[in-house]
Amino acid sequence: MNKQDISSIKQLLSTKQKIVIVPHKNPDGDAIGSTLGLYHYLNKSSHTVNVIVPNDYPSFLKWIPGNDTILKHDSQTKVCNELINDADIIFTLDFNAFHRTGNMEPILAESKATKIMIDHHQAPDNYAKYTYSDVSMSSTCEMVYNFITMLGDTDLIDTNIATCLYVGIMTDTGSFRFSSTTSTTHKIIAKLIEKGAKNNEIHNNVYDTNSYERLQLLGCALTNLKVIPESRTAYITLSQNELQKYDYKKGDTEGVVNYGLSLDGVVLAAIFIEDRNEGIIKISLRSKGNFSVNEMSRAHFEGGGHTNAAGGKSYLSLEKTVEKFISILPTYNKVLNNE
Repeated sequence: MNKQDISSIKQLLSTKQKIVIVPHKNPDGDAIGSTLGLYHYLNKSSHTVNVIVPNDYPSFLKWIPGNDTILKHDSQTKVCNELINDADIIFTLDFNAFHRTGNMEPILAESKATKIMIDHHQAPDNYAKYTYSDVSMSSTCEMVYNFITMLGDTDLIDTNIATCLYVGIMTDTGSFRFSSTTSTTHKIIAKLIEKGAKNNEIHNNVYDTNSYERLQLLGCALTNLKVIPESRTAYITLSQNELQKYDYKKGDTEGVVNYGLSLDGVVLAAIFIEDRNEGIIKISLRSKGNFSVNEMSRAHFEGGGHTNAAGGKSYLSLEKTVEKFISILPTYNKVLNNE
């Protein structure tokens, strides 16, 4: 995003606007944190601001300041569509292609509102008038902090904004351990703490509150863990029956794929989760070093993401999806064994 873009956006925001902020389907900590952080910032002016998410999200994110203002498109479709059709500006956060919003794709594509993209994923679509895209960033929340700074409004960051942005940076960096965490990331985190973000409380709210069933589901997932030594790969499966047995709630499998990646010698980890409601197998891929799960997911599983973290889907059965995954690994063995 260049100086001319920032100047134009600043001019655009200098008068009252009807604004809608949208994250991707199945929003995570970075999606919810960035949308609510931007929501609180824009609310400090005279704008009318609404956050609309495609569908529900995990309960461990529902304590974040502003959560009670969020509208869900799948259950509040009529009012959400009216707000989108009436919007002057639509911010799209933490995604860069409309299909990532599921059933919201048509109405977003048809909207005449000025669109502003803030996102750190690879290969953005060209739908926004103003695009702030940077794959080197740790998170969209870090980019929202930069966006507010570029507009000259760092002083407007308060405890609510700081808390929201801290959540997204923390979750998308794996509690600051992923390679995307830079010295600048830590400097921004320090400033957010100075602005009122309570790091210990945020961490506890997101990571340290588990149900008995969630821990039982984790035990089931680890029991299903398999390793393919020749490909330095580990994978986990969870069937719909297993999810139901342990009273699965949205977010209960968050981070489980990382257990596979934590094994000594493993470079690639995957989790395959059956979703009969959507008729798909949801896939999460993680890697170490330079092995690109983004490229693997785009090539084989209709997905994408980052070099070391990506998602995808399969319309095959759980068993057939795993068979397909195992069958393509030899193609990558040379690269995997060089990591």
